[in-house]
Amino acid sequence: MDPLDRPAARLRALPPSCGPVRLIAVDGHAGSGKSTFATLLSAALGGAPVLRLDDLATHEELFSWTGRMLAEVIEPLSRGERALYHPYDWNLRRFGPPRALPAEPVVLVEGVGAGRRALRPYLARLLWMERGPEESWARGRHRDGPAQSTFWDGWTVAETRHFAGDPSRPYADALIRECPEGYEWLPGPSATASTDRPVTPREGFVPPY
Repeated sequence: MDPLDRPAARLRALPPSCGPVRLIAVDGHAGSGKSTFATLLSAALGGAPVLRLDDLATHEELFSWTGRMLAEVIEPLSRGERALYHPYDWNLRRFGPPRALPAEPVVLVEGVGAGRRALRPYLARLLWMERGPEESWARGRHRDGPAQSTFWDGWTVAETRHFAGDPSRPYADALIRECPEGYEWLPGPSATASTDRPVTPREGFVPPY
């Protein structure tokens, strides 16, 4: 069995959180491995749709995409309808043609700020990639190369400001730690603070909820 198969089965068994959809957020610092993890989790979920928040952010609005997210994604999904959003083209610096996001039983939202305050009421689970900011940013800079150095300088300031005012990690249901053999799921601050949801001891790759 794939290490993510059992967590995926538990996510599918959750009650819907946004209309008929179980909306799962994958948050963490830029460069922490969210995109790769979300892609693998999507596969374990049988091809669950993934919304990349890089498609909603822009050069001028790195974190001011909440209105677009609520209007273009959350509202239609909450009605059981497919969402249509306009992905941003980071090279052309403009929004492209609409892209569909179906109202499947599980939909993943991946990106920095996916667990922000305005979205948490619609989430079935908030997963946090457990890697510190400095290590994450170093990975991101290495991935993008020196040509993006100026962008990263501005990004790290903006991200620090965002999480200072609207942190996600304290509300995470699970902390996802990348290991050589896969991913380790640990109880998140939200799970350990909950009095109505029991937390089991660490069980390798099985999420604690």
